[in-house]
Amino acid sequence: MSIDPNTTAGFAIIVFAMALAAYATRISGFFLMRFVAVTPRVEAWLKALPLAIMGAILAPIAMHGGPAEYAGFAATIAVFLWRRNDIIAALAGMAAVAAMRALFGL
Repeated sequence: MSIDPNTTAGFAIIVFAMALAAYATRISGFFLMRFVAVTPRVEAWLKALPLAIMGAILAPIAMHGGPAEYAGFAATIAVFLWRRNDIIAALAGMAAVAAMRALFGL
């Protein structure tokens, strides 16, 4: 059986399958952590995990990015050091990339 992503039904099935996979991943971590003793080492690992994931996502962009991406990184770092809030810093970085692409077509 093949699903044609060019049809509305096929696209809906694909989106539903991806949402289900994402939900299963999130909920399985919640249930599996019941069997893990939270030692100081595990707690430190869990606290470092978001930064490691962001690094894995951003490293290829940093290696192959252009001026817009570098401006986004600079804005993110500056705002994080100024406000100490990672959500605001990420939004500032996205805004900087969007502005650079809109203004200069980078």
